[in-house]
Amino acid sequence: MAMNREGRGATAPTATAPGAPAPAATFSGHRGLQYDEPLIFEQGQPGRMGVDLPEPQPIAARLGGLGRTQPIDLPGLAEPQVVRHFVRLSQKNYAIDANLYPLGSCTMKHNPRLNEKVARLPGFADLHPLQPLQTVQGALGVIDEVARWIKLLTGMPAVAMSPGAGAHGELCGLMAIRAALIARGDPRQRVLVPDSAHGTNPATAALCAYEVDAVPSNARGRIDLAAFKQKLGADVAAVMLTNPNTCGLFEDEILEVADAIHAAGGFFYCDGANFNALVGRVRPGDLGIDTMHINLHKTFSTPHGGGGPGAGPVVFSAALAPYAPLPYVVHGPQGFALVEHDSGRAFGRMKAFHGQMGMFVRALTYMKSHGGDGLRQVAEDAVLAANYILAQMQDVLPPTYPAPCMHEVLFDDRDLKDTGVTTLDLAKALIDEGYHPMTVYFPLIVHGAMLVEPTETESKASLDLFIGTLRSLVARARAGEADAFHAAPRLAPTRRLDETRAARQPILRWTPPSPKQAAE
Repeated sequence: MAMNREGRGATAPTATAPGAPAPAATFSGHRGLQYDEPLIFEQGQPGRMGVDLPEPQPIAARLGGLGRTQPIDLPGLAEPQVVRHFVRLSQKNYAIDANLYPLGSCTMKHNPRLNEKVARLPGFADLHPLQPLQTVQGALGVIDEVARWIKLLTGMPAVAMSPGAGAHGELCGLMAIRAALIARGDPRQRVLVPDSAHGTNPATAALCAYEVDAVPSNARGRIDLAAFKQKLGADVAAVMLTNPNTCGLFEDEILEVADAIHAAGGFFYCDGANFNALVGRVRPGDLGIDTMHINLHKTFSTPHGGGGPGAGPVVFSAALAPYAPLPYVVHGPQGFALVEHDSGRAFGRMKAFHGQMGMFVRALTYMKSHGGDGLRQVAEDAVLAANYILAQMQDVLPPTYPAPCMHEVLFDDRDLKDTGVTTLDLAKALIDEGYHPMTVYFPLIVHGAMLVEPTETESKASLDLFIGTLRSLVARARAGEADAFHAAPRLAPTRRLDETRAARQPILRWTPPSPKQAAE
């Protein structure tokens, strides 16, 4: 039976690009141990299955005419086929366990195996949120201890543990700001958001029914303080500032930003996604910040790449603490207790239960493993690694902003403009070299952006190999090898798509072959 290759052959190159090796001529279609893995539906055969079940006894229909009229069309597979399929797919994944991951803590930071071992211990792995409180005292103690560490590291008096990730934490912080403004009879309409902010910042403000007013960046890649002050007014509810910002730079005028927004009667929301660069070095509470989310899955390990678990606790200043959401843990006469109902000014709940328990266990394990001095070294090593890449690359790929960076360094395509090689071409060529590409075309305010975030766990040897690879690609681009870049990736299981066609005519659903195709 022939395989249905709809949606794959249609977007693959129809001819070998100049400078590219000819496709491997093998009977199987595989290239060495790189398997040409069909869809699981393409491998199925009618009547095949992994288990033998007896024919069910006839029963009276009870679906009121809503039963299926056609087969469900699940693929027919033996157990070895299923196992091999998913093992082969897993081998195509790029992960921090395989090599340096230039997207760093944003997506893939090293997760110590001790964290996973502790999270899987009986008593943590089998908890249920509706258990009686007396049976989960240890879990409540973990939540309380993580909260204590977060307050200590941020210098903030209150924290909400329930938000599920960064964007959820942003929503929590802005809802607390809205509640505080309404309580004083001054709801306000605008939120100021720098143009270099994470994209979730303006989205969150809009979700809270605020008008989003963008603030431009200055020539140094930071918020334009003069433009910011000009936009302040009696209708401004808050400013949402990312620090370090998405250009990988510390906002060195952050104290002036805090003073200005407070003088105008607004609140200061800080996006804490990049706290990995500051932990143990700077306390956000000392910078005049009113509320900030902390991505436990970024700063305190457990990467969330692929949509995995996250946690986004939110810290609050004394001015906003009364409006923090429920629930929260308290020390009661019988041990730990949860406050589920509050007659005070809490704006409500962010989710049904108490937060991401597995993430709390992993984060606390990470915190206790490192200690206060170790967490400080985490930030220092992350910043050192990024600045090492900047220093070693700046003669061939100048950084967008020459000042020392924080935990990530930003390059752009200015020095590639006459080579015929784009940022995307460079990223695709990195795949052939065995690396996942860095973040590209973000932040949006930088043309052809390439944002590299190595994190703190990479050795000098691994950084040197990555730097050498990047330098060699830039040299090849300048030597006129643009055609080879346009053909990249050449060594991956799947070649580069016709991206324009794939965007305009996406094939989103597998369709079984026609009877004629199946017969072939």
